[in-house]
Amino acid sequence: MATITRDSLMTLEAYSKIRKTARAQAIEHRKLRSVQLGEHITVQFEDEQTIRRQIQEMLHIEKIFDEDGIQGEIEAYAPLVPDGTNWKATMLIEYPDAHERKRELARLIGVEDRMFVEVEGHSRVYAIADEDLDRENDEKTSSVHFLRFEFPQPAREAVRAGASVKLGCDHTNYPSHVVIAPETLASLAGDLK
Repeated sequence: MATITRDSLMTLEAYSKIRKTARAQAIEHRKLRSVQLGEHITVQFEDEQTIRRQIQEMLHIEKIFDEDGIQGEIEAYAPLVPDGTNWKATMLIEYPDAHERKRELARLIGVEDRMFVEVEGHSRVYAIADEDLDRENDEKTSSVHFLRFEFPQPAREAVRAGASVKLGCDHTNYPSHVVIAPETLASLAGDLK
């Protein structure tokens, strides 16, 4: 697994030159690694490429060029890169209407802990959510959560061998599951060793 370090990042000038032309490829890669779960949840599986782009974008937008600032961005985002035994993802709960969003986020408290991946022939692997900080309170859950799915070795081997995989949620107010598309699964299988 590639590691993101200060020396492996592009300078602000170099990134600025390729930013627009690389955008389409970055969008396609993110799309490949995104799974729609029901009508309102999108799970974007991260990898070294998506996180490297995120760090470069933050450095570009914030005009960060000093060593401490760059290191701070690396430390903030690098934990989202899978390490060979897991998948890491950003979960987005999306309701365009503000009133509906407020109501549904109140109904979906705890949804992040009910997200699972089920590898064919293996037990469900439930997400370990929001390890950096708690993203819900007594009134509502957040519309963004960070998930880690930690796989036992036999499940990792099954994924790499081509087993079918479902992404799902068994929260009372959002029961849903979907079979991960083959092209997406092929990309995700590369995250496991």
